[in-house]
This record gives sequence, structure tokens and C-alpha cells, in this order.
Amino acid sequence: MQYWLLKSEPNVWSIDQQKKAGSKGATWDGVRNYQASNNLKSMKKGDLCFFYHSNIGKEIVGIVEVTKESFLDKTDKNKKFVAIIVKFKKKLKKSITLEDIKKNGALKHLSLIKQSRLSVMPIDSKSWKIINKMGNI
Repeated sequence: MQYWLLKSEPNVWSIDQQKKAGSKGATWDGVRNYQASNNLKSMKKGDLCFFYHSNIGKEIVGIVEVTKESFLDKTDKNKKFVAIIVKFKKKLKKSITLEDIKKNGALKHLSLIKQSRLSVMPIDSKSWKIINKMGNI
């Protein structure tokens, strides 16, 4: 299993909307960055992802699971980019802010800090455990 972080603007798609999508999940589409798209292509069914509210909040607010691996993104007219399907797993009792992540020296290497505009990124298992602990999971 691999771990990831998916960013979404909460006024466009929030953790609460993801939860309402239920067990069928929702399509994660609209990614138009090649590196982020390649990360989507690397995801496997069962992988877990932190759900990060970007722009508004800048915090990890939940966890979702990949239920369908990459397929052609129907919103891409040029047919170059892919989408996945994710389903809600849990909402964090305590959100983990970007500020808190930056304060933790063991997390300074994360793309979340180094490539702040990247919307889909891998999270190594050690960092996944640290962030889970920060969120009282």
C-alpha cells in the first residue's frame, strides 16, 4: 500500500461533500499538472490519501481510499489527463494545519512544503504515521 495527499479547495469539493458521496465514492478529476497526473497514475486500489483543504484552511481534514485506479478524465477535452475514484474513510477529529506540518522537522522533506502548488503527492509511510499521530488517529 502507498500513501498520498490530495488537495481540494473546500469551496469546490470539501471533505463533507466527499462523505456525502457515500460508499460509491467520487471521481477525483480536473488535475492538469503532469507531475500530479503521473501521481494519480501510480495510485492503486486500496491506497490511502490524506484529504487536504487548500487555499481556505490549508489543513489535512480527513482520509479517503482509492477505489478505482486511473482512467481517462472525462473533463479533459484533449484526453491527456486521468482521474481516479476515492471514497470517504474518516474525518479527522483534529485538523492538521500546514503550519503544524511545517513546524515538525521530520516532515520538512514533504512535497506539501517543497512543492506547495502540487495537488497530488506521495507521502512516505514514516510521514504518514507522524501525521496520523498529529491528528490523534
